[in-house]
Amino acid sequence: MKKFTPIVTVDGVNYLRMPIKTKIFAPTDNIIDLVKEFVTPHYQAGDIVTLSESPVAITQGRAIPVSELKIGWLANFLWKFVAKVPYGVGLRAPASMQCAIDECGSFRILFAAFVGAITKPFGIKGMFYRVAGMQAALVDAATTSPVPPYDKCVIKGPKDPGKVTQSIFAATGIECVIMDINDIGGSWAIGATKNVNKKLVEKIMKDNPQGQGDELTPFCIIRKQ
Repeated sequence: MKKFTPIVTVDGVNYLRMPIKTKIFAPTDNIIDLVKEFVTPHYQAGDIVTLSESPVAITQGRAIPVSELKIGWLANFLWKFVAKVPYGVGLRAPASMQCAIDECGSFRILFAAFVGAITKPFGIKGMFYRVAGMQAALVDAATTSPVPPYDKCVIKGPKDPGKVTQSIFAATGIECVIMDINDIGGSWAIGATKNVNKKLVEKIMKDNPQGQGDELTPFCIIRKQ
């Protein structure tokens, strides 16, 4: 399991982070049942639970084996122009670019690439993803996950993350937020129950206590101290 400091201080308040070890999720799993099984025994009133976005997406059948993808000419053309980043492959691979096209549509991806190309010389970064949208930004390339069989899959972002958290709350009463986090300080709350302060949770989880490897800790309880 990733080494981290369990207690973090944000805006003068201490928060305990408790990652929860689970099994490997599958498309046949139901995220509400998983929360009931692994989170409910530890949850206390006032806690917030974070869910990693890729495991949630896996339960929705959004992990696509590279061998099953039909990669078109546009994906083979565009991936070469994606900038290298220190936190992973992203869309800089034909397979993950194809998934972004499948999610967002060819026209939107082409337009995003055009906007990104004309704004880059002016030092404006990130316009491609702003135009392409959240689902393009959430695509995880094959090999991002070290856990078989998902090491050979492109994992799309979870569908309707806000609705997923609301359904969990309706079934369990658990306040929760789905997070996209990496090990270099990227922390993005992509869906949350109504009482969750997403910006606060992003600060609390910025050091990624759930890890990004084979920790198998897709859930984390945040508890105010």
